[in-house]
Amino acid sequence: MKLVILDRSGVINEESDENMKAIAEWRPIPGSLEAIARLCQAGYRVFIASNQSGIGRGFYDYDALFAMNDRLQKMVGEFGGRIDGIEFAPDSPDEPSEMRKPSPGMLKDLARRFQVSLEDVSFVGDSAPDLLAARSAGARPVLVRTGKGSRTEIEHELHGAAVYDDLAAFVRVTLAAH
Repeated sequence: MKLVILDRSGVINEESDENMKAIAEWRPIPGSLEAIARLCQAGYRVFIASNQSGIGRGFYDYDALFAMNDRLQKMVGEFGGRIDGIEFAPDSPDEPSEMRKPSPGMLKDLARRFQVSLEDVSFVGDSAPDLLAARSAGARPVLVRTGKGSRTEIEHELHGAAVYDDLAAFVRVTLAAH
């Protein structure tokens, strides 16, 4: 099974330092939805693993998160793609569980449920916790410069993580290699 795991905010949709609280604030990064559709059309299964601390902090509720995810699914569907599953950690950073990145819980859970090794699976993120979760789970860490990615590239040791300008660039290179 060809599989790619994506962080959501900063990779697929615009990042907000103030936590998105409603569907009206959710905006895709240009080219990201088309990139997901291209992965799907090339036979990849696409999953999301995303920290959603706004729930734990009380900024928004599960209904708001599900509405944002539904909007994402519909918009990706308009390009002929789909998201096969969405894992999220609602924990506050002050009380993290094993699922909250940088812990690898969400990635390991996906691997366990689909009985796959993450060795050849890219986890695309825009932050140091994303890269750490990928490494800890045995996945390939990929950094995009969208969202917090440019700052992450400057401020953190990347330890061999592949770096791309955005999700569309990652997908172009990935599909050209296969």
